[in-house]
Amino acid sequence: MLRTSNPILTKDEAFAPRARQGQGQWGAYPQQAPGFGTQDPRRANPYQQGPVGAPTPSKGRMTMEDVLTKTLVVMGLMILVAGATWASIITGLLPIQAALPLMVVSGLGTVVLSLVVGFRSKVGPVAALLLGVLEGVFVGMISMVFEQSYPGIVIQAVFATLVVAAVMLVAYRFKVIRVTPVFTKVLIIATVSFGLAMLLNFALAIFGVNGGSGLGFRAGVDGPVSMLAIGVSILGVVLASLNLILDFDLVERGVRNGAPASQSWLAAFGLTVTMVWLYIEILRIISYFRR
Repeated sequence: MLRTSNPILTKDEAFAPRARQGQGQWGAYPQQAPGFGTQDPRRANPYQQGPVGAPTPSKGRMTMEDVLTKTLVVMGLMILVAGATWASIITGLLPIQAALPLMVVSGLGTVVLSLVVGFRSKVGPVAALLLGVLEGVFVGMISMVFEQSYPGIVIQAVFATLVVAAVMLVAYRFKVIRVTPVFTKVLIIATVSFGLAMLLNFALAIFGVNGGSGLGFRAGVDGPVSMLAIGVSILGVVLASLNLILDFDLVERGVRNGAPASQSWLAAFGLTVTMVWLYIEILRIISYFRR
């Protein structure tokens, strides 16, 4: 079964090949010789159109175009919500004090939604669009906070994110980085470990440990920054970039193996989560070097 370190796309069997080696067209049952004991379904139904033995066109299968369209829909909604949330603070519709609570709630909401989707391995349009809203609020608030301290940083981070994503796509298409079982396993372990460490650091910071810096894995919006915080963000960029490689590979295999069209929402969900993660890490790194 295909796996990726992206928590959204790890368990869905629809992305795996539909037939295993050693199994026939009808699954684990032994194949019978043509003729005796077998019947072409077109012969059994004389009203079915088309010549006997003609291939049946696949319907409701995931395509690259479908994944791209749904990903653009989710990301487009996220951008709209981010802009609206940012504008609501700037125009005074919401008080500036609401920025931090909105950022924390939307961030935690994204984590919870991602875990639920990861366990269920199914995403419909409602969950995907809900992700767009939650990520939009989170991205809008954190972008506004950093932009106020470092004018122009959001444009720099968006451009850098798109460049990194494009480089990863080219590296995947030309097999510069090959997805192997060892590569996948190591990246899954590294990504899960990174996520747990960040959650622990966040929890300790909330309770005021080490002056509110937790384990020191993250620096504040302004002020001094440690080499540890810089190293953690660089590691985050590397992990997020490599997760894009696994996401590209999973989508390609899903299309090739005939995954249901409904799984396009799952692919869009996972790609959006990875892209936002990459953007946030790049945003932090740029802020570190502009202090």
